[in-house]
Amino acid sequence: MKMISNFRNRLVIAVAMLAVCTSFAQAHQGPADAASGPNPLADKVRAANSRFVDVKAATSEGYSPIPCASGITGGAMGIHYVNGQYLKDDKIDVARPEAVMYEPMADGTLKLVAVEYITSKGPASLDGQLFNFNSAPNRYGLGEFYELHVWAWKGNPAGTFADMNPKVSCKHTMAPSQ
Repeated sequence: MKMISNFRNRLVIAVAMLAVCTSFAQAHQGPADAASGPNPLADKVRAANSRFVDVKAATSEGYSPIPCASGITGGAMGIHYVNGQYLKDDKIDVARPEAVMYEPMADGTLKLVAVEYITSKGPASLDGQLFNFNSAPNRYGLGEFYELHVWAWKGNPAGTFADMNPKVSCKHTMAPSQ
């Protein structure tokens, strides 16, 4: 009888712990879901940068491509078109992102998915949204910097401001010719 009572107590504790963990998991899913929905900053970024839907606009403004960036756990950022002048000035301007990000499509075209703001001065923010800090050394070979991805053209289940987007792929990457 004592063994059954101990088993029941352990079972009650396990069920209670599962309920608590489930509540925490659901609570943490809410912000990510909300972050990938309508967002005032993403709307502002989209309005200020819609010209980049055509990659020729990016190249005409001095942006140059770097290889498609994908994550080790899946997802990707896409091909970054980076403006070296904007990287050097450390200014944060919603209409002048340091990088414009495109997903390579099967037909060879590039689809605008996001922009990235980068500065070495921080902590940095744009309209109250804090940038992520990247220490040195890092995989980009840069010194310390702050960055903010804004997935304004392609929803991101990881959040509007997450680095990687599980819905983006580098699978169709070719040498950029645009």
